[in-house]
Amino acid sequence: MRSSKHYQVLIVGGGAAGITVAASLRRRATQPLDIAIIEPAEEHYYQPAFTLVGAGVYPAARTQRKVGSLIPPGVGWIRASAATFDPVNNSITLSCGDTVSYDYLIVCPGVRLDWDKITGLAATLGRNGVCSNYSPSCMTYTWDCIQALKSGSRVVFTQPPLPFKCPGAPQKIAYLTADYLRRRGILQDCDLNFYIHAPVIFSVPYFARELVNVAARYGIKVHYQHNLVAVDGSSKSATFEAVGGEHKGQRFVIPFDMLHVCPPQSPPDEIKTSPLANAAGWVEVNQNSMQHVRYPNVFALGDVCSTTNSKTAAAVRKQAPVVVRNVLRLIAGESIEADYDGYASCPLTTAYGKVILAEFIYGGKVTPSLPLNPSRESRLGWWIKVVGLPLMYWHYMLKGYEWFPGHNKAFIGDIAESS
Repeated sequence: MRSSKHYQVLIVGGGAAGITVAASLRRRATQPLDIAIIEPAEEHYYQPAFTLVGAGVYPAARTQRKVGSLIPPGVGWIRASAATFDPVNNSITLSCGDTVSYDYLIVCPGVRLDWDKITGLAATLGRNGVCSNYSPSCMTYTWDCIQALKSGSRVVFTQPPLPFKCPGAPQKIAYLTADYLRRRGILQDCDLNFYIHAPVIFSVPYFARELVNVAARYGIKVHYQHNLVAVDGSSKSATFEAVGGEHKGQRFVIPFDMLHVCPPQSPPDEIKTSPLANAAGWVEVNQNSMQHVRYPNVFALGDVCSTTNSKTAAAVRKQAPVVVRNVLRLIAGESIEADYDGYASCPLTTAYGKVILAEFIYGGKVTPSLPLNPSRESRLGWWIKVVGLPLMYWHYMLKGYEWFPGHNKAFIGDIAESS
């Protein structure tokens, strides 16, 4: 028999965004709320450390915890996925066929990794030198591939079309690989190439200028406006298509000994086909209030929403308090606030022990939290990424704590990261 249940607040997604919002609601509500999270996964990952795992400096086990251990006390856990949305009637049909209704809905299921959009990739991922730090099951293989490189090795890194989560991750592993080869004394004997769909190396010009220099320092050849379309693991070759420039439309077959892939990404199918989505398939919200533009009792945050910020954990860190305050304001009959300014942060690992702490808001405006030159590589930034941020993620962010709600009033607390 099918069943139905009603909750005051229903959260779709038990990742960083869903857990943070649920914990924050529990802390800030003046009276108990009936809250539930819809999440089918049993495992939760600290994705910002995946690059470090792939570079051999962070244990994979420390990125993983059970979802059940993170859901706040008093919050229900619906171990299913959302199948269809009916925002007119404030209800969701689950993958098991049950229905769940709500007073307020918060949507944050993340994005889908589209491995199958690249011909042959899924079949060879995790072997034949094909790796990706975007896969929890494959990130340790990245380190295996790096260690296997030798003089004469051909190494290829890819970056797909935006939007995708953790936009600095494709080049972070490129720099760490190059630094590893430099330390072994064979960098000059290897051929490193970075193929980027975009016409620039990073979306914020202030940081892009420095990153171009970092790539040049290592001798990494950067190929703009090229998109990975196929991988042949048996022959160790990758096919790229030029998406701009004088060779637009042409395809090139590139041999490799190691290929690190950032897969194309898209909203989950159940979101794309729902009334919540815009034409591109993302949950359509006001970019400052995070409230849905058509359904006022619906909010979204994290990677799945239509806001133009970089899709990082830093964005979640700033969006969550806005969503929580606005839900509580609606419950109290008050007007909502539009406080999210597009903040995102990307600690760019440019070498072992060095990081550029890129922080910015809508429009690419640079907004550093630390009294340092934000374009310079920093050893303090490395400590923050490797030690400070994981501690804050597990013990503060996912517990619903907030640091210094006003932007630029924090020290380390306002620095959150992508992987």
